[in-house]
Amino acid sequence: MSDINITPYIDILLVLLIIFMVITPVRQMDLDVKVPQTAEPEVQAAVDPNVIVVSIGESAQIAINQEQVSIANLGRELQNIYSSRSNKNMFVSASPRLPYGDIVRIIDIAKGAGVGEIGLITEEIR
Repeated sequence: MSDINITPYIDILLVLLIIFMVITPVRQMDLDVKVPQTAEPEVQAAVDPNVIVVSIGESAQIAINQEQVSIANLGRELQNIYSSRSNKNMFVSASPRLPYGDIVRIIDIAKGAGVGEIGLITEEIR
């Protein structure tokens, strides 16, 4: 018989393919999100003056702790704030009617400015 039997080679190839598929780590290409838990209405947390909250209004007005900032200056302002701070946490409060892309853009600017973890403050739609 002059033909080569390739069936064992295909079996070995498929086994190697499965092994490489299992050991290859799956890389996630999304943002890590920590979902806020609902708090009981009677308990109100004290507001810390050192907490930085970036607010985004319905008409895309941006404010850092109630001070109006333009989108062009947001990164520079956040760099100035976080360059000397050890606490790199920030919160984003946005209108629920804003497109998700606008909020992600603000988060991207903040990450580029050196902000560590970013929390989202939610509001109920009325």
